[in-house]
Amino acid sequence: MKFSAQQWMGVSDSHIVKMQHNHGLISKVKDAFEAMQAAAAKDGIDLQLVSSFRSFERQLAIWQSKWLGQKPILDIHGQALDIDELEDIQKIHGIMTWSALPGASRHHWGTDLDVYDKQRVDSCDTPFELVSQEYELGGPCYDLSCWLDEHAQRFEFYRPYHRYNGGVAPEAWHLSYRPIATDIIKQLDINALKMQIASIDIGGKAMILQYLDSLFERYTLNGLEK
Repeated sequence: MKFSAQQWMGVSDSHIVKMQHNHGLISKVKDAFEAMQAAAAKDGIDLQLVSSFRSFERQLAIWQSKWLGQKPILDIHGQALDIDELEDIQKIHGIMTWSALPGASRHHWGTDLDVYDKQRVDSCDTPFELVSQEYELGGPCYDLSCWLDEHAQRFEFYRPYHRYNGGVAPEAWHLSYRPIATDIIKQLDINALKMQIASIDIGGKAMILQYLDSLFERYTLNGLEK
């Protein structure tokens, strides 16, 4: 499939099919997810979306809220950092460990989604935070995580952030539809991304543009795919 820069950067959602609860995916990805969801239900897993397509504007709002200290910047262990003690490049790395640069998020593509076991989460007394512990032994989404280990590949989904490679923190909840995501990765154009970042108001802009090549390699590609 051919995608425009406006599409893979999340500026346009013309490639997205709308779903319930403000979710959206590429049509073929939606079909694959719903087939996987039905199979999970037969095994007692309530597989539901936490997040799917995310626009450039929404990703920018997330970035700005962290840059301005309205939301915490976390280290690789999930501990809050003191942003007053961080240089700009350290803040950028801190944000990108958990939240993508606007225009460089896989959630723009319509191939990637975050999932949870809604029924088990709803039965818990504690708030759901979308953290690793919830997908580990003893967590409400542990059975879901095990089920995905066994069955996600059958529906052509995989976990791009299943392990830490020095870039994005591990995200057991993040799935990607391999056939189309692989095509999109081949179409990414860092020059188009540079032009987009240069055209907006974003915290750390000068430093982002200075180091964009290495940031793109470390976090967007994440050491997994070229």
